[in-house]
Amino acid sequence: MGNLYLIPTLISDVNPLEVIPLGTKKVLEETRIYLAENAKSARAFLKKAIPYVQQSSLEVIQIDKHSSESEYYKYLHQCKSGKHIGLMSESGCPAVADPGSQIVLEAHRQGIPVIPLVGPSSILLSLMASGLNGQNYSFIGYLPIDKHDRRRKLKELEAKSLKDKTTFIFIETPYRNLQLVEDIKLTLRPDTLLCIASDITGINQFIKTKKLSEWKTEDFQHIDKQPTIFLIGIS
Repeated sequence: MGNLYLIPTLISDVNPLEVIPLGTKKVLEETRIYLAENAKSARAFLKKAIPYVQQSSLEVIQIDKHSSESEYYKYLHQCKSGKHIGLMSESGCPAVADPGSQIVLEAHRQGIPVIPLVGPSSILLSLMASGLNGQNYSFIGYLPIDKHDRRRKLKELEAKSLKDKTTFIFIETPYRNLQLVEDIKLTLRPDTLLCIASDITGINQFIKTKKLSEWKTEDFQHIDKQPTIFLIGIS
C-alpha cells in the first residue's frame, strides 16, 4: 500500500532548503506522482527542491474545484498498487486554508495511510510570532468584501475576542491589504492588539504586534501587495 503524503510548499520566494526539512525532501525524492492545484507552479517547486530528479519522471496531475470525487478515487487508487502520491498546496500546507480536504477524506475512506509532512504554514508561523493567545484561536479566512460588512465583522470578532480571549486570524487579497488596515484602524478599539505578519520566511519578512493606538502613525506601504496574515486579540 502506498501513502498519501501531504506536502507543504513555499510561502515566499526562497531556496526550498531553507524552509523544507530533510525528511520532507526525502519523501519528494521518492515520490513520482503528485496532485496539485496548479501543475505549472508545482513543477517549479519540485525543480527547485529536487533539481537532480528528472522532470519527465514526475507525473503532476492538476486538480481544482471542478474535479469530481470519482477523479479523486481514480487518482488515489494508484496507492493500492504500492505507489506513493504527494498532495501539494499552491502555498503552504495542503488542506489548511487551502483545497485538498476532500482528497484527504477520500484517502481515509479507501484505507490509504495519510502522512502529513513538516513545512511552512503562514497561519501557524504568524500565530507563533504574534504574542497573542495561542491556546484559543480561530482562523477566519477572508473577511467580507463590502466595506460596511467588513467593518461589522471586525467589530464582531473584536467583541468575541474580548469575551473569550480568542485570537482571530484572517487574510486578504494582497492588493487590498492597505484598505483592510484602514478599516481595522477606523473600527477597532485603541487597546486591541493587532499583529501584521507579511512575507513570512521571505527576505522582506515583517512581523509586528502593537495596540491599535500604536499603529496609527505607521506607514504600511511595505505590506502593499505582499502576502500578509492579520491577527487581532487582547493582552
